[in-house]
Amino acid sequence: MGKDLAEQSPAAAALFDKANAIVGYDLKSVCFDGPQEKLNATTVSQPAIFVVTAAIMEVFKQTQPELKPDVTAGLSMGEYSALYAAGLMRFDDALMLVQKRGQAMQAAADASDGAMVSILGLDEQKVRALCDEAAQGDVLAPVNFNCPGQIVISGASAACKRAEQLAEQYGAIKAVPLAVAGAFHTSMMAPAARELQQALAACPIQPPATPKVIANISADYYTDAEAIRQGLVRQLVEPILWQTCMERLLAEGVEKFYEIGPGRVLTGLMKRVSRRTKVVNLSSWQALQDM
Repeated sequence: MGKDLAEQSPAAAALFDKANAIVGYDLKSVCFDGPQEKLNATTVSQPAIFVVTAAIMEVFKQTQPELKPDVTAGLSMGEYSALYAAGLMRFDDALMLVQKRGQAMQAAADASDGAMVSILGLDEQKVRALCDEAAQGDVLAPVNFNCPGQIVISGASAACKRAEQLAEQYGAIKAVPLAVAGAFHTSMMAPAARELQQALAACPIQPPATPKVIANISADYYTDAEAIRQGLVRQLVEPILWQTCMERLLAEGVEKFYEIGPGRVLTGLMKRVSRRTKVVNLSSWQALQDM
């Protein structure tokens, strides 16, 4: 991913070279050529997604300088991209934090036995009831409120397996195990949160201004640098309220959204939140040219 950007834009290519120097290995080569299993690893995927997203932003700013956001948002790790897009973090600092985040999350996952399952077709009340029955003393909770009918649960692997088996009894359309390293956004990530807190304490963050940045954990706008630090730590061990974030932005009059980064996940989620809302997906050089 991102190879087309680097081939067509010197600014994007320079960003990939800069990223290599920051992370200390050839991230550019992994992004462009794989292998896929290496790219999928938590320690690599998080910095890779951030850098590709930043490269798309760089081209976007050059080709559409008149388009400036009123608010930015990012799901989970994407919140770092949102903060970077809003000018609250420098590229170097954000990338170093994302790399540290991925390493800390992988270490916490290796030290525990966790999993995540996407539950389709149930509301929050039924998903919570499902988790209560399946937990049996283990960690298990809804953690990603993505859109109507899609809630991701996370916790101990055994509890996730029980929930997967029980989901149909609660009326779920499907329960889909996710290909992730561990129980993200639960207390099982507490060691990672402590490590990230230390890294954030030393990271310069600008006070929020315009555009505003909406927080995953509360669907409120960040008000100061310390709130950003707390929000980024808390999202490792607390639920992501993506649907609520999007509903707030819609209620406050946001009419057009741009999904910047590899893939179309957020575009798909918005179709479930508000089918009539316009989302422009910018995931490649060609998409940028077709605007």
